[in-house]
This record gives sequence, C-alpha cells and structure tokens, in this order.
Amino acid sequence: MADDGGLPSFQKRMRAIPKAAREAVKPALFKSAYEIQDAMEALAPEDTGDLIGSITVTGPGQSTPPYSQPGGSMVVPENEVAITVGNTAVRYPHLVEYGTVNSQAQPFFWPAFRLTRKRALARIKRAIGKAVKEAK
Repeated sequence: MADDGGLPSFQKRMRAIPKAAREAVKPALFKSAYEIQDAMEALAPEDTGDLIGSITVTGPGQSTPPYSQPGGSMVVPENEVAITVGNTAVRYPHLVEYGTVNSQAQPFFWPAFRLTRKRALARIKRAIGKAVKEAK
C-alpha cells in the first residue's frame, strides 16, 4: 500500500487543533463574559451605582480587582475569563446577593449567570468546533 501523505497531514492537523481552539475561543469567552456582565448589571440593585460599577470582566493573564473574591486578587489563567463583583471600595456584594439578618437578599450574580449560561456555553462550543474544522 502506497503512502499518500495522509498520516503526516492528519498528524499536523491534530497538532494544530489545540492552538487553533485556544485562539478561536477567546472572542467567544469575552463576548459571553460581557453578556453575563450586562445581565448582572441589569439585575443588580442600584442604590448608589457603586455595586454595578464594580462588576468587572478580567481576561487571561490579568489580575482581578482586590477584594473581588475571597483571598484577594488572582491572575486569570489562559483560556479563562473571570467575572467578579467588588473592589477596594465595594466590599459588600456577597451581603447584597445573600442578604443579612437585617436586610433581605437581592440576588443578581447567580440569577444572571443562570440566565446566560446555556447561550454562553453554546457560543464557546461553536467556536471550538469551528476551529477544529478549520485547523490545517
């Protein structure tokens, strides 16, 4: 049986898929993150606007704002996007989300995430699928 170059071509394509998928998923990650951020901003209570202003999308290799999560800021890993709420001036988002003994919960973070999750996952899966098909 003659070797028509099919195996080397196939191997080259398989090596290209991870890089292509990583690059192709970035725009889908950011678009989805900003969509989730918009939903959070729409659902968040607006007393002074500080809470809404503290909702942040942080891309790969960047640091999240201080006090936006337990343990302080973190560097977002490759192929991830973080959506955080809170900063040095706004350190109470969890109290708004879950409530306290003296104030009723006003959920905005998790409801927004749940509302937009399926659409975001579908967008990311489509981007990866397209990258796999186009990898050469």
